[in-house]
Amino acid sequence: MKNQKFDNRSVFLRGLVVAVVLLFVVRLFSIQVLNPKYRESANSNAFLRKTIYPARGVIFDRNGKMLVNNQPAYDVTVVMRQIAHLDTLAFCKALDITPEFFMERMEQVKDRRRNPGYSSYTSQVFLSQLSQEEVAPLREKLYQFSGFDVQRRTFRLYSYQAAAHLLGDMGEVSRSDIEKDDYYVQGDFIGKQGIESYYEKWLRGEKGQEILLRDAVGRIQGRYMDGAYDVPPVAGSNLTLSIDIELQLLGERLMKNKIGSIVAIEPSTGQVLCMVSAPSFNPSDLVGRHRSENYKELSELWSKPLLNRTIMGTYPPGSTFKTAQDLVMQQEGAINTETLFPCTGGFVYNNLRVGCHAHSSPISLRDAIATSCNGYFCWGYYRLIGSDKYSSAQQALTVWKDYMVNQGFGYALGIDLPGEKRGMIPNSQYYDRIYNRHWSGLTIISNSIGQGEITLTPLQIANLGATIANRGFFVTPHVVKDIENGQLDSIYTERRYTGIERQYYDHVVEGMRESVLSGTCRAAARPEYEACGKTGTAQNNGKDHSAFMGFAPMNDPKIAIAVYVENGGFGATYGVPIGAMIMELYLNGHLSEESEKLASEIEKRVISYGERER
Repeated sequence: MKNQKFDNRSVFLRGLVVAVVLLFVVRLFSIQVLNPKYRESANSNAFLRKTIYPARGVIFDRNGKMLVNNQPAYDVTVVMRQIAHLDTLAFCKALDITPEFFMERMEQVKDRRRNPGYSSYTSQVFLSQLSQEEVAPLREKLYQFSGFDVQRRTFRLYSYQAAAHLLGDMGEVSRSDIEKDDYYVQGDFIGKQGIESYYEKWLRGEKGQEILLRDAVGRIQGRYMDGAYDVPPVAGSNLTLSIDIELQLLGERLMKNKIGSIVAIEPSTGQVLCMVSAPSFNPSDLVGRHRSENYKELSELWSKPLLNRTIMGTYPPGSTFKTAQDLVMQQEGAINTETLFPCTGGFVYNNLRVGCHAHSSPISLRDAIATSCNGYFCWGYYRLIGSDKYSSAQQALTVWKDYMVNQGFGYALGIDLPGEKRGMIPNSQYYDRIYNRHWSGLTIISNSIGQGEITLTPLQIANLGATIANRGFFVTPHVVKDIENGQLDSIYTERRYTGIERQYYDHVVEGMRESVLSGTCRAAARPEYEACGKTGTAQNNGKDHSAFMGFAPMNDPKIAIAVYVENGGFGATYGVPIGAMIMELYLNGHLSEESEKLASEIEKRVISYGERER
């Protein structure tokens, strides 16, 4: 007879053995497969996964001249788990850094708040964007510093010390950059401003990866499976800008020692030909190890050289805006070519007076543009806002505002650069709040001459010139002409119409042409082509701003331009000659001897601003 007690014990022991074996199997599976910590440790002992960074896209001007290229740069990387017997002083000496900086940087790398992708098993960036000369001493002794490696990358190389605001710059990714896009890890670089930022996803390319085999002491034994699982990097797309670098260089030369902007546009396409913001800086100053300190130094200057005034500066447009007023007043029937208004020293109505310079009176539409008559536009605006055509001043202003928006004012135009401001076109609700609904055309008469609450960016003023040149439409301004293996957004090819009839533009063009022949823009006259222009002298708390808006040739426009010089005085002092020379260079391919002398003179002129409050 079998011993039941013995059989039960035998079953129990066998079950216990099976249970222990299963427990070990489950635990080993968990350690080796499920637990990333152990998996990373095992992989890091056998494999070295090296990120291969792609070449960033090259940037050219409209004529194929290289503006931005790449040059070799190096990152010093570290795998914390692999550091052993480190001679800190020797390491610091090789990199020309202090022990204090070394300790601070190591703590920053391990700080998961600042470096959310940190793992002691994976490669982390210790120092980035070193030159060949800076990294050479370390590379010679790298075998002495286990855990550290040198990784090849690139940084930007500029062909010209120009167009810094337009081109933009690159900097290390922030935590928010990493959270928004898993392409990036701590230590990567990203476009921060300008073209580099707006077209980041085109320029950056795609990272590759190389998998290397290591032995038990960490020595590289070669490529895993002869590179079968390596992923090659994909270079970024090259960009061709609409910018003419020769125009850009001339513009920056003419704006030396001045504050302001130049924007030139090809009217038929909306392509920006030059975009100058002054003061500027050398784009190379924001490259490499010293980027942060140089950026800090520039940001603390009272003249704000980091500010892209072409799209971020908002100014009263002054008399350049009279052309836009004229178009709305004609379209709405407030004036026509036969309308004459008196101007005996300005606009006078009861106790209200807006001054003007001496000229004939009464004056017509064409001559009012040519001579920049304040009185004419004040009377026309007053008639428009008080017209019996509308039930109230509020309705009249709403109609006026809608036309202004259609001309490209009051909202960002949509240029392919980050940070564009919208400017200010006031609506009736705005004045209702200020004046408790008790206002009329007289109350806001300053709007008629581009003063009051109206502000525009230099880009918007240049776009006004392009719209007049086109007789009623514009294409959204843009600075990229072509993307390698890509295409522009459709908004940069579509025409945007203002809703104002072409015949009214013809009348304004006649006035702008007369301004060049016999009015305030005579300095823009050239025998080779018919230029059209409009000056602006925008009132300011200090000295007036000097402005010019124009285009050429008159009947086959190739270039429209806006110039704005802060505290430059009359429009004819700086705005007209600067704008005229930009147009001349673009249309003729060179400056005349007389213009070259004038350019040298203007370059040497210094406008003293004093240290304004930041």
